Amino acid sequence: MMTDYITFRSVTVAQRGEKILNAAGIRCAVRRTPRWMEEQGCGYCIRLSGAEVPDALALLRKNQLSWRKVYHQGENGVLEERRV
Repeated sequence: MMTDYITFRSVTVAQRGEKILNAAGIRCAVRRTPRWMEEQGCGYCIRLSGAEVPDALALLRKNQLSWRKVYHQGENGVLEERRV
């Protein structure tokens, strides 16, 4: 399964996003970001299926929650920034 991560500046915003997405049927979970992501100012992220990212971002926009970046983790385990 391919996994994506939507990063946020604070745990509070990430938790609000998680609540909104789960209520809409998009399974996700808040996680601490890997250390190299923290260095870019992203302390928390929501982990979710890559196929659900477009719907998730649309819901976050609709609810006026801002995120930092989106990262994609493919079959090989490498994380790459995803342009959205």
